[in-house]
Amino acid sequence: MQSKIAKAIEMKYVPVGILLTNEKPEGSLQFKEGRWGCVAAMMSAAARGKTVVFDRKTYGCIGGGTGLGFGNTYTQFPGGIEYFLSTGNKEFCNSEIGKNIVRNMPALEHGEGYLKNPELAKKFIDSLPMTDVPTEYIVFKPLENFAEGETPKVVVFLVNPDQLSALVVLANYERDHNLNVIAPFGAGCHTTCIIPYNEEQADKPRAVIGMFDISARKCVDKDILSFAVPYKMFVEMEGNVEGSFMERHEWHRVLERNRK
Repeated sequence: MQSKIAKAIEMKYVPVGILLTNEKPEGSLQFKEGRWGCVAAMMSAAARGKTVVFDRKTYGCIGGGTGLGFGNTYTQFPGGIEYFLSTGNKEFCNSEIGKNIVRNMPALEHGEGYLKNPELAKKFIDSLPMTDVPTEYIVFKPLENFAEGETPKVVVFLVNPDQLSALVVLANYERDHNLNVIAPFGAGCHTTCIIPYNEEQADKPRAVIGMFDISARKCVDKDILSFAVPYKMFVEMEGNVEGSFMERHEWHRVLERNRK
């Protein structure tokens, strides 16, 4: 499956399709069971040409299980995810169980400071479109490697600011209002997986800009953000490349400076 968009914006990395499947791809990258890992790092690997796979025992971290769509795995978070995202849970960290955990997770005591207090953090978690996918596996792989009969649920572009600008414009090209792209607060995996999954259900789904997650930033290049679109919106955008600004002089001037 080739992408006209990827060619028109001259991507450094290939578009990634997210596939829900009950078949595990041979030779794919996968986290080891019980080992920590970041879903954003696997997205970067897929954008570089790898095929990666996750299941309900190998999603890397508790947040990754939720972000990928394996249900609300935050219920397993020691001391409460709402405390970890905000001010920390010193009381839990002083307990016998907490003392053992905080040695490997020091942020548990003081929190990540992404939300001002646990109450706001809980409202954020409760607002997420929790999803439990109906398949055994979730696969990230280059869009160009999708076989006939395979359809991605979401297509993800890892792009620089100029390329992101083009994608935002194209997302609005055939729409009768200008609110067709959102940039929600959330983890990197929220913005590439469960939030776009949720958008897929709308008659006119929106694209999702992401990778603002400070904890995930180290897993992508410093000038890269994600742009995730449900498949039917991807098809719409692909069909609008020809005849659009992408064939005009202004965009080609922007492209030129990215070639230097």
